[in-house]
Formats: sequence, C-alpha cells, structure tokens
Amino acid sequence: MKIISIQNNLGVPKYKQIILSVEKAIEEEKLKKGDRLPSVNKVCLTSSLSRDTVLQAYDELKKRGIVYAIPGKGYYIKSVEITIKQRIFLLFDELNIFKEDTYNSFVKNIGKNAQVDIFFHYFNEQVFKKLINDNNGNYTKYIIMPTNIINVAEFIKTLPVNEVFILDQTNIELESYPAIYQNHKKDIFDGLCKGKSRLNKYKKLIMIFPGFREPPGMKEGFLDFCNDYSFNYEVITEFADREISIGEVYIIPNDRDLVRVIEKSKLQNLLLGSDFGIISYNETPLKKVVANGITTISTNFEAMGKIMAQMILQGKKEQIENKCALIIRNSL
Repeated sequence: MKIISIQNNLGVPKYKQIILSVEKAIEEEKLKKGDRLPSVNKVCLTSSLSRDTVLQAYDELKKRGIVYAIPGKGYYIKSVEITIKQRIFLLFDELNIFKEDTYNSFVKNIGKNAQVDIFFHYFNEQVFKKLINDNNGNYTKYIIMPTNIINVAEFIKTLPVNEVFILDQTNIELESYPAIYQNHKKDIFDGLCKGKSRLNKYKKLIMIFPGFREPPGMKEGFLDFCNDYSFNYEVITEFADREISIGEVYIIPNDRDLVRVIEKSKLQNLLLGSDFGIISYNETPLKKVVANGITTISTNFEAMGKIMAQMILQGKKEQIENKCALIIRNSL
C-alpha cells in the first residue's frame, strides 16, 4: 500500500507533500496508531527525494506529535489527531494569577488547531536546563519566560533558532529572538512619574526588593526616579517587623509583602492613603477592593498572551514592548 505520493510541478514543497500524504493516509485509516511509516531510505528511492527532504517532513510530523522515532527502527504513528498544526512548548517561571491571565489569553487566541503544553521552572537553573533539553525537537514552537536565570541564553540557543519566542522578560543576549516583553525599568519610572503629584505629599519612598525573582529593572527605574526628582528613598530586601512611619510610601513588587505591610498598618492604626501610601506591582482583581483599593503599576497580561498568539499565527518575528499603566486608587 503506497502511503507517500509526490508530484512534480505541483507548487507545493515536496516535504509538505510527504506531510499531506501521511495526513491523508491517517484520515482514510490506511495508517493507524502504532503503524510504521515507510523508511526514510525507501521514500528517497521510490520518490527520488533527498534524505534531507524526507527527514524535514518526518521531523515536522514529530514536532506536531503525530509520529515518534525509535532509533535504528524508524518512525511510527503516535497520534491520529492531524488537526493539530502546532505543538507549543510554553515555559513559565511560576504559576500565579498574572501568568494565568497570560496563559488563558494565549490559549484562547492561538485557536483549536494548536496544542499548548505548559511547564514551570520556578527560577531554578537546573530545572530550566532539563526542561529545555528534554523537550528539544518535540515541538513546533518554544515560548520561554527566561526571567533572570544565569546562562539562560546558552540553554535557549540549543533550540531551533527560528522556533523560539521570548515572553515577559528579555535581555541583550536574547535580542535576536522575537519577544513580547515588559520594560520594567521604563514602566516603573513612567508609572511613578504619572503619580508624582500624589507622591509629593509623602516624605519617603521605600521599595521592598528581595532581588531573587524580581526583575532588576524595577529597582533601576525606582532609583532613577528618586534621583531625578530628589525624593528621599530607601531600598530594603524584606519588610519583616519594620515599623511604618507616617509619610512613607511603599513600592511593593511581591504580594506577600503587600499583605505584611497592610497587616502591620492595622496594628499601628495607620490610615492607608493618608498616613502612608502603597503602590503595588501587577494588577489583580483583589487589588480593586483590598483596603478600599490598592494603586498598581501593571502591564496588561491578557494583551501579552493575545499578542504572542497573533505573532505565531501570522508568522511575524518582532520585539514588542507590552504596554504598562499606573492605576490610581485610594492607597496613594
């Protein structure tokens, strides 16, 4: 039974004709799960094709999850779900409500013909490296949140260069890859500038910056703002049992610290938005109602997922800075 059919002067690349032949054979149930595909050598001989052409087609089917390879034996049908045109490897740093919004938006906009597998590295270099190595060659696209992991570019460059996209954070070593990213330094500087008229009534700005998971640009933008506009400031690594002084404004990237500051203010009977202020990083629905409203500096995480999906579907290779905004509420 002939599976692969190749025609000259058809206007369709021959490797794609191989893929279409396999898809048609699956549709007609000539190929079922577990069946062996014609060997690379056999297809080369019977269809007068180069080995590279056949391997390109079989590798594409492998990335889509339709076939799998057994070294020394050949290629076999793994799945008959031929409607899946893209298999996407999505590597996030951690699971939180912001990243959930990005993920949901991406899945919604990428469409039903894509399979999205999500993984998490949790800022661990070894986990990051292992996930990259284990999944290299198994997907049509790789979307990576690199955060500030050391040597991240060395790991990413092992992936197929034309199939990699960077999400959320980027750096100079990754500037050759298409990306949807936050400019944390610019975002926090611009956000504080927009809130300057309210900040002027306070005596001191304090950023809680542990520095482990937080992008360095946050701190850099904060320091630039304070120095440019002559604000008294302090950067601390943790809030712990610190006493809040009247006239302080806390800039808080981490929501755990946000809770600690609010709890401490209640123990001290301080009035948020009057005795002291808070600016939190990253918008969530709860911040609209907690303590009568928390002011935030935040990118649009849903837009980030949508734009990434559109970039992949449209075959674009761009670096796009995701928009950020200051949302003023009663905490400032």
